[in-house]
Amino acid sequence: MKNSINMTDGNILKKLIYFAIPVLIGNIFQQLYNVADTAIIGNILGDSALAAVGASAPVYGLLIGFAGGLTNGFAVVIARYFGAGNEREMKKSVALTYILSAGIALELTVSSLAVLHPLMKSLKTPNEIIADTENYMRIIILFSAVTIAYNMLAGMMRAIGNSKAPLYFLIVSTFVNIGLDFLFVKGFDMGVSGAAYATVISQGVSVVLCFIYALKKCDILVFGKSELVYDKALLSDLISTGLSMGLMYAIVSVGSVILQGAVNSFGTGTITAHTAVRKIDDIFMLPLGTIALASSTFASQNYGAGKTDRVKQGIKSSIIIAEIWSAFSVVVCVLFRRPLIQALTGTTDEAVISTASKYIVWNISFFFVLGVLLVLRSSLQGVGRKLVPVTGSIVEFLLKILAVAVLAPQLGYFGICICEPIIWAACAVIVLIDYSVFIRKTDKTAVDRKLAVTV
Repeated sequence: MKNSINMTDGNILKKLIYFAIPVLIGNIFQQLYNVADTAIIGNILGDSALAAVGASAPVYGLLIGFAGGLTNGFAVVIARYFGAGNEREMKKSVALTYILSAGIALELTVSSLAVLHPLMKSLKTPNEIIADTENYMRIIILFSAVTIAYNMLAGMMRAIGNSKAPLYFLIVSTFVNIGLDFLFVKGFDMGVSGAAYATVISQGVSVVLCFIYALKKCDILVFGKSELVYDKALLSDLISTGLSMGLMYAIVSVGSVILQGAVNSFGTGTITAHTAVRKIDDIFMLPLGTIALASSTFASQNYGAGKTDRVKQGIKSSIIIAEIWSAFSVVVCVLFRRPLIQALTGTTDEAVISTASKYIVWNISFFFVLGVLLVLRSSLQGVGRKLVPVTGSIVEFLLKILAVAVLAPQLGYFGICICEPIIWAACAVIVLIDYSVFIRKTDKTAVDRKLAVTV
């Protein structure tokens, strides 16, 4: 327990920030994996190799997003039992999480390898980069179990409020990744395959460190034979919660894959610009995702403890933090978009810079809406409302198909730029409605309890 944070009491804002800061720093270092690959490939191998890695990004995001969503869903269940103080059920959840994660890893590896080539062809990946794109993705997929294992272990630690340990191990593995990037890409001249190997090896380092730490320092996450049992109700809860979050991420990622197909149709120059600007977008989106994760953990623990008032207060505090960061992001990215693009890609092509700048102006300006969406969607998952967040993701998916079919052909790359802002606004309305329903339901329950006590 000394290595965890119980969020069911104490100052709400302090608990959120104390938990979120290590997660944010860890997410920054996680992004350095991708940024290091992008910068090294762009500056050493050139725009064509960078485009090859960029074309694989949505497919990689689909694979990891689904697996990460599942393991985060498992962690939500663990967090509820932790908040309720039910150690027996929590350890049973941990045991089943290991088993389910292993099965997911095997299934995703086999199925992803089978569909890789036809998928990249269907996305209209240019012929000059498709070989490099598939080589990069094939390596990532073969070792996807490593990434799933890290997400599982880190998710379980965060479920009990321990956000520091995953950070420490991620910092170590990030520096390993950067060093291996230079060694494999430049030293051994392995091309984009070298960057892929550097990523999976460094992730393997973080998995080993997480596992050793969990065994030695987090006794609450170590289960015995008595906890390794078949519990139909618990298994159903884990699978339904995991699938809910996994599908939410997967549906969004499938939409991104379809959207990438439209980007690919504009040629290598646009792919390069889109790859660079998505990296910038991802970096500045990190704090929003971080506070959403913190809010989800906070909501899960307090909902498990029956403290719905703290759930609502935590959501409000999370939204305030998200809006403050959104204002900062807009100012920095819009004013300094050109040097940011050049620093990341090393390109001097004005067409690439202009295309990327257009995306930044339209996309990041709508972070105010995205912050509300992410916090509410994650928090609703945390309190067990599984349907509406997935419904919102389906709406996002359908709107991305519409963007590819209508906006991109009619407006060109500008249609891609305005696609996500429109989607965020539509989905935010959906989750706001569901949050209002949740509030009314919890308020009514509280009133009924008071009346019962009075009687």
